[in-house]
Amino acid sequence: MDAALVGRDAVVERVWRALTSGAPVLLDGPSGIGKTALWRAVVAHAGRTGWRVLSAAPTEAETALPYAALADALRPLADALPGLPAPQRVAADMVLLTGGEHDGAVDERAVGAATRTLLDAAVTGAPRVLLAVDDPQWLDPPSARALRFALRRLTRWPAVLATHRTGDNPPAPVPLGLDDDPTGRHPLLRADVPPLTPPDLHRVLAARLGGTLSRPLTDRLARDADGNPLLAIELARAVLRLPRPPAHDEDLPVPSSLRLLLAETLRALPGPSRDAVRLAALLTVPALRDLAAAGVPAGALDAAEDAGLVVVTPSRVDFAHPRYAAAVRESIPPGARRRLHALLAGTVADPDERARHLSRCIVAPDAAVAADLAAAAARQRMRGASALAADWYARAAELTPSSAAADRNRRRLDAVQCRIDGGDYAAAGRAAEAAAGELTGAERGEALLLRALVAWCADDLVTAVRVAEQALAAAGPDGGLAGRIHTHLTMFHDQPGPARRHARAAIARLSDRDEHRPLLTAALLLLFFHEVRAGGPAPTDLLDRALSLEAGEPSFLAGSVPAIWWKSVDDHDRARSRLHLMLDLAVARGDDPLRHEVLTHLGETELLAGRFAEAGTHIAAARDLGEQLGTGLVGESWLAGVLDAHRGRLARAGAAAAALRRDDDLGDAWSRRLHHQLTGLVALASGEWVTAAAAYGALAADLDGSGIAEPLGQRFEPDWIEACVGAGDLDTAHAALDRLAGRHRRLPRPWTTLGLARSRVLLAGATGADPGAALDALTQARAAVPEAVLPLDRARCLLAAGRTYRRVRRRREARAALDAAAAEFDALGASAFADRARAELGRIGARTPAPTTLTATEERVARLAARGQTNRLIADALYISPKTVEANLARVYRKLGIASRAELGAAMGRPPGD
Repeated sequence: MDAALVGRDAVVERVWRALTSGAPVLLDGPSGIGKTALWRAVVAHAGRTGWRVLSAAPTEAETALPYAALADALRPLADALPGLPAPQRVAADMVLLTGGEHDGAVDERAVGAATRTLLDAAVTGAPRVLLAVDDPQWLDPPSARALRFALRRLTRWPAVLATHRTGDNPPAPVPLGLDDDPTGRHPLLRADVPPLTPPDLHRVLAARLGGTLSRPLTDRLARDADGNPLLAIELARAVLRLPRPPAHDEDLPVPSSLRLLLAETLRALPGPSRDAVRLAALLTVPALRDLAAAGVPAGALDAAEDAGLVVVTPSRVDFAHPRYAAAVRESIPPGARRRLHALLAGTVADPDERARHLSRCIVAPDAAVAADLAAAAARQRMRGASALAADWYARAAELTPSSAAADRNRRRLDAVQCRIDGGDYAAAGRAAEAAAGELTGAERGEALLLRALVAWCADDLVTAVRVAEQALAAAGPDGGLAGRIHTHLTMFHDQPGPARRHARAAIARLSDRDEHRPLLTAALLLLFFHEVRAGGPAPTDLLDRALSLEAGEPSFLAGSVPAIWWKSVDDHDRARSRLHLMLDLAVARGDDPLRHEVLTHLGETELLAGRFAEAGTHIAAARDLGEQLGTGLVGESWLAGVLDAHRGRLARAGAAAAALRRDDDLGDAWSRRLHHQLTGLVALASGEWVTAAAAYGALAADLDGSGIAEPLGQRFEPDWIEACVGAGDLDTAHAALDRLAGRHRRLPRPWTTLGLARSRVLLAGATGADPGAALDALTQARAAVPEAVLPLDRARCLLAAGRTYRRVRRRREARAALDAAAAEFDALGASAFADRARAELGRIGARTPAPTTLTATEERVARLAARGQTNRLIADALYISPKTVEANLARVYRKLGIASRAELGAAMGRPPGD
């Protein structure tokens, strides 16, 4: 996506809809917010779709050039000049500089009339016309008058798009009289261009400046720039010029223009007022009571308020712009700043604020100040302010005397953990590596464990395992730290064998005491998880014990394991409930890594449940957050590719599969398996049977080599069998069926039930055997799995049945199955499979069912609508999107020969149970 349009989809859609309906549109927003980028995008789209575009984008320098902008706008209509009346033709020639020499001045009234005539002729014919003006405040006055003259006299307007700068004092008038249409036929749409959110700004900054800024820094840039992309880019450039990124409680660089402006303002203030403004700028919350306690007299801020620098309310002082406070702080000399911090430290009431000021007014180690600041950091950490807590822990470590080395090292490691919690992986990795290089013994083991955790968060599993093994060697074999490291190694290891060994070692070293309970819970959950993956019976006693230990507060380390288990056995409601609980906890704690993990699992849960719209929302949110955190984007990219493949966006899905193919030297087995599965799915959806079969075969070999008998998240055997049948490799298809049957015997689940039934039908049809028994078993399997559990798998069973019926020339049954499959795929938004179902219908070569026959989905939608339910309620009840409801209702109206919901009741009869 063009970086200039990030986060603007809704505005672009709204503007384009208004223009196509004939309404003039004004893009409102302050300077730098992105109005011109949107204007250009809409103008370009109009040109691509065949509109005639009349555009002008004047600059400030052109305001003195008469008719410069009008000439730009009318130039595409120059071919119509010969048909104008003589006075208008002469005037238009002079504007466009297309005629010969003319005596006398331009007749401004004739120019206006010519403009009207040209526009009237253009909008009367084809194609559609867009009149687009960017920065109309720089229109030269004659051009502005001519355009306004013409628009007031046209009975039918072209589509009109203009930008409008807000925030001026006094406010600028609406350009071209767009709000003054005397006919009332052209109501103006004023489309606000809103500030960008931090995720969108992150993408803009990455596209413009390259690299990735940390999540906390991006949030600060968004806050200080008020979401203005132009200002955020300038601030980011200034930050990148610094020798190191500013700490969370350090100011971002102040633009030189603002620095000079504020310096002049401050110099003009009386001494008491200047001191009061400085004290207010140094306070986190400049409350009047704290300023009074610091000796600021009443009325001292009056001069600053008169100068527009601050606004004084009954309880506090607010700076007129957030950057003003930063500029004031930057202007204070270092010695004066330390004295003011000391003054505030002795007067403020809040202990955290006091500790902050104390830490800034001393330059030598001080045990008491370090302890106060560390306690304040702990409180901020509990409140979810991880970035601020990290900075305060780091400063507390700096202020800790060398004689208290244990306290200093503890605070240093706490700072690293807080940076991980806040999603600043780059800074956390650097700090952890530095600590590991300087510390010894158990403290070095902790630093290495934190470095391993950073690697795991960034999807670098190989490094995570290697560094965690080093941490274990440094920590020693026994004790609570060894238990922690073993627990993390259980999570880092992909292969069940070593993972189970580490889990058992962790459990042996951890107790159910409060300080060990979260780790013990995680070790139990991970042991359960890997026992299942190894192919053994599910040890649900481990799961039950872990859930009992956590007492409603999921483990921070492996809390998603129960949800992974429940979604693997198709208990989507329970998985969804667990994940939403974890999401709420992550948001409350400010734990972005956990939020990222949970959003990814929620995306997969909704994808399996056939709720594609919800899945797309969660996956997109996970991708945005992953980009900001600097993760490898592996899981969310795989899920996005699977969703695209289901929706028929095969090119995008194929690109996602290719991106998952990492260098084999990295040994990233997880990414490689996801690559194989997605490659197979894309090939299967494209009818490339041999490619799909090869990809699934590689996935099976990879799993076998890793000792994973039950890959809970990978349900590939039914697709592998279908690909082998399509490729004519029936021996491999039968082997894959045996593999699937083994998974079903070990752990019967709805997806294995449906997968076996579908696969046996396909194999029966391919081998020429009588498919009757297999088709009956498939019908029973579909009936055994509720509609809301696996709607896509159920519909694919119908597709398999239809294909098999067609092969044995049972055309009526084939049509019925394929028509029902297509309807169910449509309801889900699974375009790729719907297209396959219709292609199979086309091969039958006979008429489809009568148009008055409603499919099962259409009938359910129609009955709910007949009861008076809204599209949203129907969508929620059937787990489909509102757009799918609309599409089904449109087909219902067409089939039943009606035009509205009012006729549904009679057409459908009284709904059952009413």
